[in-house]
Amino acid sequence: MSSTRIGFAMCGSFCTFSKAITQMESLTKKDYLITPIMSENAYKTDTRFGTAQEHIEKIESITGKKPIHTISDAEPIGPRSMVDIITVTPCTGNTLAKIANGITDTPVTMAVKSLLRIGKPVVITLASNDALGISAQNLGKILNYKNIYLVPISQDDPVKKPNSLVAHFDMLEQTIIYALQNKQVQPIFM
Repeated sequence: MSSTRIGFAMCGSFCTFSKAITQMESLTKKDYLITPIMSENAYKTDTRFGTAQEHIEKIESITGKKPIHTISDAEPIGPRSMVDIITVTPCTGNTLAKIANGITDTPVTMAVKSLLRIGKPVVITLASNDALGISAQNLGKILNYKNIYLVPISQDDPVKKPNSLVAHFDMLEQTIIYALQNKQVQPIFM
């Protein structure tokens, strides 16, 4: 799959950045061509999980590219056919809501919109503490949208965080392969 071009979009689920970056690195080693995209929060926020600069440097060392981090730079991704598929890894409940409701106010949501408008697939790697709460309605919407596919998800801590869902990051490549064939990897809920 060395010719497959993946837009790898990251949102502010900072506790899953290490999993996301591990998957980015794995895909790069398998000769996928990665274009990194970051939301403004992902690009600028320092957290206990690392500084923004540390994450950016790691991403640039893996991909050899500077992350797209503005709406204006994300808009041409679809029209110029810059990628074959986008994965939003990780995708927060906030970003899921925006995608489900057609809101394009971040570089990530603009990248998704620009790819969907030309009929190419988008893969969602959900990491949300409220996916089975208020965000459940958005998850339900996404499941019915054409060209949007989910990396299989599970509750990460049903006792302490009963509304939380986290994707199986290790299934990202398999989900991408299926999505490129217009198929949803199953089961979605594990």
